[in-house]
Amino acid sequence: MPADPFGHLLLRLRKEAGRTQEEQAAAINAVSGRDTVTRREINRYEHGENIPTNHTLAHVAVACGLPAEQLQREAAAARARRRKRDRREGEDQDDVKRRTLIGGAVLGTATVAEPWGRLAYALGRGSKIDTAAVAALTDRAGALHVSEHHLTARQLQGLVETHLDAITAALPRAGQHERALTIAAGETAALAGWVAWDLSDYTAARAYYKVTEDCAKAAGHPPLRALALAYASYGASTPNKAVELLSQAAQDVRSHGNATAAAWVHGRHAEEAANAGDDTGALRALDRARVAYDFADHTAEQAWVRFMTPYRLDSLALSVYGQLGRQELNETANDAVRRLGNALPESGVVVLGDLAAALLHGGDVDQGIYVSRQFAAAVDARPNTMGRDRAETVAARLPDSESELAWHLQQLAA
Repeated sequence: MPADPFGHLLLRLRKEAGRTQEEQAAAINAVSGRDTVTRREINRYEHGENIPTNHTLAHVAVACGLPAEQLQREAAAARARRRKRDRREGEDQDDVKRRTLIGGAVLGTATVAEPWGRLAYALGRGSKIDTAAVAALTDRAGALHVSEHHLTARQLQGLVETHLDAITAALPRAGQHERALTIAAGETAALAGWVAWDLSDYTAARAYYKVTEDCAKAAGHPPLRALALAYASYGASTPNKAVELLSQAAQDVRSHGNATAAAWVHGRHAEEAANAGDDTGALRALDRARVAYDFADHTAEQAWVRFMTPYRLDSLALSVYGQLGRQELNETANDAVRRLGNALPESGVVVLGDLAAALLHGGDVDQGIYVSRQFAAAVDARPNTMGRDRAETVAARLPDSESELAWHLQQLAA
């Protein structure tokens, strides 16, 4: 039994969330975005050996779905009790031991009169999560959508699933924030589906996308359904089926404030239409993507569209022009190189793959080989399905003098 009731409160919160100590540490780290809390530290907290700082407690609160202020207030009381024990050696511990009994099936009147008792009782009655905790959860959901640039699917999987668990724990106490948290839950579930697809777990991917659509319906937020449909289009059985999904998604991002999302959806539509051999449809969709992106307010739209950068739009255009054999390919590739500049290695696997293929196809061999090497390094560091698909295309276009690089890319594709 913990030596202090606050330690027992932390223990109870973890058990109510159905987590092991290791899972609790992962949940807290997922909220903070850092790997600073370990299983051992959780154990020390729960046994009263350490009391988390207020900064860490804010992350604990979000991970457990309760107001941070309440948890920090109980921590302050625990620190005061510790100081009192330090000043009075030999103090009778009977009262402290009695207080550690909190958390049982029945809370007596005397227990509820204590601050920590009121909190535990409130938890059982469904206390409401505060605005700061909601903001932390929703911001983290958006940040995870750009993590693919520097994390592998396997690395991202745990972070995404843990964050989804944290939002799920908070939803029953969301109160007036229920819609915002439901949207954040849907955004996180969509990303979980994308990661599952990248790891070839197609059943889980479809289930996550279905949950995302359910969240969209519950929150009355059509762009969330567009996110699920656009992700699902990558795993469609045929290009025409992908176009069908993306046409539905386009209807969900027609309203004001969704221009960046519309640019991505139309760009994907153009890519799949080109893959289906519909030249006219592909070019029209690409034009719509560019117009939408030009008019977008990228700072005020959905957090999950942060990955849709000018580089990503270039990548979609390169993919379309390359498939259609259009003369615009060379000019677009050169513009993309100038736009990227020194950011080339940081631009993402997909962008580098499309750019390398376009440069080689357009005859700029030296620049194409340089970008191909950057692309190979990016795929090595962050392997994913889309990168492997592009590795095969790039390998086939390399000159005979680059047989070693071509072989390496073929191995990556395999």
